[in-house]
Amino acid sequence: MKRILGILAAVGALLAVIWMILEFRERRYSSYASQPETPAPQQSAGASFAYNFDSDAVSTLPARFHSARTGKGAESKWVVMADPTAPSKPNVVAQTSTDTTDYRFPLLIADEGSFKDLELSVRFKAVSGEVDRAGGLVFRLKDANNYYIVRANALEDNYRLYHVVAGDRRQFAGANFKVTVGEWHELRVDAVGNKIVCYYDGAKKIEATDDIFKDAGKVGLWTKADSVTYFDDLRVVGK
Repeated sequence: MKRILGILAAVGALLAVIWMILEFRERRYSSYASQPETPAPQQSAGASFAYNFDSDAVSTLPARFHSARTGKGAESKWVVMADPTAPSKPNVVAQTSTDTTDYRFPLLIADEGSFKDLELSVRFKAVSGEVDRAGGLVFRLKDANNYYIVRANALEDNYRLYHVVAGDRRQFAGANFKVTVGEWHELRVDAVGNKIVCYYDGAKKIEATDDIFKDAGKVGLWTKADSVTYFDDLRVVGK
């Protein structure tokens, strides 16, 4: 019995060390200083924007958006592409950089308006990635280091909700289920006050409350590390 207890104690100590290393690594890579965001007018209830990228030129950054990055590594590379499988043909927007820096989060931020209470949705397809195969929605974004993010990960088969504060990403809710590669799925989030509800393909997967970001902010798209991810039909409605 003493031997078993000793083994369990050693395993517990090892897990604690691993957790500390991961925490240190995440904090060490969260020091990237973001550029200030250009203010966007706050939108009232009922106001909406929709983006299908079909009128944007292929191989360019879509109009009314700018790219940014949380963390380290190469800058993100967002381009409009033709995709015959697009939910609304012919175009999608894709993050195509394959930099493998782990604490690296490419952002595509919409510039037309800011929203506090909202319904935000997008169709996404995880295409490739060795470190990650992820895609997500950001909202109430202040700058590239301060925002909410809900994302699905096809390597980890999970759905996670985080707040990012001063570049430091912290999960506060999540769910585990199969996230397939090479297929289109819908992400949707409803945020009203401090209540956040997240859906995947129409099914409610996460419900949580959080008080970190209470004011209006911009919305956008997110990936991680070397994820090559396609997006289509981004839509936001004020509540």
